[in-house]
This record gives sequence, C-alpha cells and structure tokens, in this order.
Amino acid sequence: MLSTMQDVPLLISRILRHGMTIHGKSQVTTWTGEAEPHRRSFAEIGARAGRLAHALRDELGVRQDDRVATLMWNNSEHVEAYFAIPSMGAVLHTLNLRLPAEQLVFIVNHAADRVVLVNGTLLPLLAPLLPHLPTVEHVVVSGIGDRSALDGLDVSVHEYEELLEGRSADYDWPELDERQAAAMCYTSGTTGDPKGVVYSHRSVYLHSMQVNMTESMGLTDKDTSLVVVPQFHVNAWGLPHATFMTGINMLMPDRFLQPAPLAEMIERERPTHAAAVPTIWQGLLAEVAANPRDLSSMRQVTIGGAACPPSLMEAYDKLGVRLCHAWGMTETSPLGTMAHPPSGLSAEEEWPYRITQGRFPAGVEGRLVGPGGDVLPWDGTSAGELEVRGSWIAGAYYGGVSGEPIRPEDKFSSDGWLKTGDVGVISPDGFLTLTDRAKDVIKSGGEWISSVELENALMAHPEVAEAAVVAVPDDKWGERPLATVVLKEGATADYAALREFLAGSVAKWQLPERWASVPAVPKTSVGKFDKKVIRRQYADGELDVTTLG
Repeated sequence: MLSTMQDVPLLISRILRHGMTIHGKSQVTTWTGEAEPHRRSFAEIGARAGRLAHALRDELGVRQDDRVATLMWNNSEHVEAYFAIPSMGAVLHTLNLRLPAEQLVFIVNHAADRVVLVNGTLLPLLAPLLPHLPTVEHVVVSGIGDRSALDGLDVSVHEYEELLEGRSADYDWPELDERQAAAMCYTSGTTGDPKGVVYSHRSVYLHSMQVNMTESMGLTDKDTSLVVVPQFHVNAWGLPHATFMTGINMLMPDRFLQPAPLAEMIERERPTHAAAVPTIWQGLLAEVAANPRDLSSMRQVTIGGAACPPSLMEAYDKLGVRLCHAWGMTETSPLGTMAHPPSGLSAEEEWPYRITQGRFPAGVEGRLVGPGGDVLPWDGTSAGELEVRGSWIAGAYYGGVSGEPIRPEDKFSSDGWLKTGDVGVISPDGFLTLTDRAKDVIKSGGEWISSVELENALMAHPEVAEAAVVAVPDDKWGERPLATVVLKEGATADYAALREFLAGSVAKWQLPERWASVPAVPKTSVGKFDKKVIRRQYADGELDVTTLG
C-alpha cells in the first residue's frame, strides 16, 4: 500500500525560491576590508542567481550535468553560484584554493569542469594551471584583480558583472530528479589522489533541514552567522543552503580570514553564530588577548574539522562564547554529530558531554566495528572504527566522466556503511567520543595511545600555543609518541616541565620520551594538523629532537 502524499522533489531551486521570497529581507554581508561591507538581500541574491543561470546557459552554453567550478572566497557572488548552478541542472564543483597545484589540476581534469568562476584576487593561482586543464573552456572573473595573468591563454575570459548585466532575473528552473547531482567536493587527498564526493539535491535539502534543527545549529532569522568555514570545504558545512531555508543572515569574510579582521567583523557586525575549525578560534583568542574586542554578540560557535582542545572551550567560556563540538567529513555532507548536552544539567555536569563529538541526529546512524569485523556495543568503553550511513552520507566516490562509482573496500563496508577512519567509543545514550584517527593512533607495546588525548592535555598548559603528537618507530615498543610543541612568546617551560604537566592527565607509560619545538604545526588545506608532514620531518632528521629519560 502506497501513501496518498504528493511526491514533490526536494530541489535546491525550492530552497532558493523560499529564501528569496519568504526571507527576502535577510542579508548576505561580505566584508571588504573597507569602512562599509557589501550587503545584498536574499531577494537580490535570488534575482542575480537567475541572471547568472541565463548567462551560463545562453552565453557559455552550460547544459544539464555540466560541471561548473568555483575558485572563490566566501562572498555573495559565491552564494549566487551555490544556487544558480545546481538549480539550472548543472553541477557546482567547489575548488579548494589551498591545495597544491598538482592536486588542483587532477581534480579539475577528473571532474571535467567546463567553466571556472574565479575571484580576481585568485587569478595568480588559476592562470598557471589553465594550460593543463583541457576541459576548461571559459573563465568568469569576479571582483578586483589583475586580468593580465590570463593574456595569451587558450580560454574565453568573461567579466562576472558584465555577464549578468541586462539579463532577466526570472529563470524557469527545471523540475529535476531529486537524486540528480547538485554539487561535488573532493577530499583533501592526504593518501593517494583526492576522491570526488557528489551530493544530490535530495541530500543537500535533507542536510539543510538538519542543520536548522535545534539539536544541530538551531538558528533563526534573528541570527547572523559568520561563515568562516570556506565554501570550498564541504559546502561551508551546509550553511549557505540552510540559511535560505530559515532566513539566517550571513556574514561572509571574503579573503579577510586573519584574526584581526575577524575580531573587527564580530565587534562591528554583531554576529550571533560562527563556524570554523579550531585553529581559527585559537588565532582569534590570541588576537583578542592582545587587542581586546567585544565578542559579546556571539551566542554559539560551531567548531569542527578537528578535535577541539577542552582548554580552548574553557577559554571561550570565560569570554562568554560557547563552543559547540561537531564531527563530520566531506563524505557526510558534513554534519555527523553535534555535542549538545542533555537538558537539566549544571555547567559542571554538562562538561563531560561538551568535550565529546556529540550525538547522531535522526538522519545518521553510527556503529563501531572492531579489528575482527564485529560490531561493538555502545557501552562507553569498547573502542572501534566508526562507520556511518544515512540520507546525506556518501555511498561511493565519483569515478570520472566515463567511469562507474568507486567503492574501495577500505572506505565502504560490504553492507554499504561508510568507514570513517576514526576510532572512538559511544556511550549508551549515544554520545560519540573519538580518540584518534585510525592512521594516527600510536600502537605501543600492544596498547593504543591516543595522540588526540596527549595533544589536548598539552594544549591545556598555559605556555603551549599548539601541540601535535605522532607515532614514531621504537626498537623496544614498536611505536612511541613524539610530541611537537609551539610555545607561546616568552614561555619558560622546558620539555621536562611539560612532561611533568602531562603526568597529571595521562598514564605514566603514555608519556612521550621524544620532544621537539616547531614554529607552527603543519596544517592541511582545511586547517587540520598535517601529521604526515611531521612524520616525514622526523624520518628525514629535520626536527631537533630531545629525548628524555
């Protein structure tokens, strides 16, 4: 027996229509580095998205399923592309501007992008790549920047505003299959080539609904979200689409991602919410300590992409800003869990819940799998690899224009679950605590040592700015931890003092013998600690390592 309900496809064009009409007065504010930011209403964004779709179709010949790439900062033009490209039936492909050149070339060619929308300030990055991108026919340039970098290249160059000028704002958005590709994003390629994840209209729509749930970000049209997480990083964690569903105002930092301008944005524009990786908030914390700013408007910060040190949460608590831990990945769209404690608890009772990765929403199922393939209980102690499945979870990787979807055995189980590569435990009431990445856990003498636990404990020391711990070979134990630390200016603590400080938090046998100071912990393109670089530096003898007895 079937239902009597209407079967209306879940499409990004419906999110766009809703946002530009019901929430037409909500705004996208783009920071310019000048006295006055640039502001556009949702109604204006919607109208310009219609003009962009006409330009892409009529002037550039973009058709259904064509890939249109963006190499752009977080700004209103990028939001317009977020809606215009998938709504017209093409596929939005966001390019990570922090990837090495060879990976960008691989990604564009693998996706067979026909058009690239680029901010003018990023032309020095794009221009040297274009001779190696045979599928790219058109480059559309938005904003300030030296166009001479494109001279002599075999590609048609267009000005973004000129393309939109004079075109109709009304576009007859097609009634697509909700399972059709809407957007694609490639993993960062820390091992092997980057892998393409293709999101459907349906998955984006459902994910946007979950972002707006009270158990997730729970924002309303009274909120303004400072979207620091890049739009090339898993669709800015779903915020551009979610905001159009509920009228949340967006504050976009463009290329001004340094701590000082971020602090100024918060003080002047008064956002109530923000989203970014921990390293952004560590930098902002140092900035406001040296140059105090008013952060009192901030009600909640969604922090993910890497484990948030509890000491960072405590520091922001003192400023009246609440950090909320989230977990996800490119393959999960990315919302997987969020750490909202159960109701009715005191601040002290909430703390053990806040430092977990949080609970799964209704749209995501999770399980832990042991080394032998057995599914482990949710008892808070049984540790295994996290596997997930759900309506916005990838079931395969993009196989290229002529290839079938790819389902590597090390990434997908035989029954279709995504293997996350994260090791952790789940409590009986469903709170996930990740102890490490499977590739980063330290296997010492038959026991596991969590590098994340050691890092969090080290970063609780008042003189440590950052700390990263990796496994290094050891003749006796197989592997032992190497602690690399970034000390704050004027710090006097030595390695022995740091090791003694650690002894108050972890078992004695877990304490690192090997220590090294670094000017900064290497980061990946999305701000995570890049531990493979540290391991390579150690193997090549590039680190000045001190061994304690």
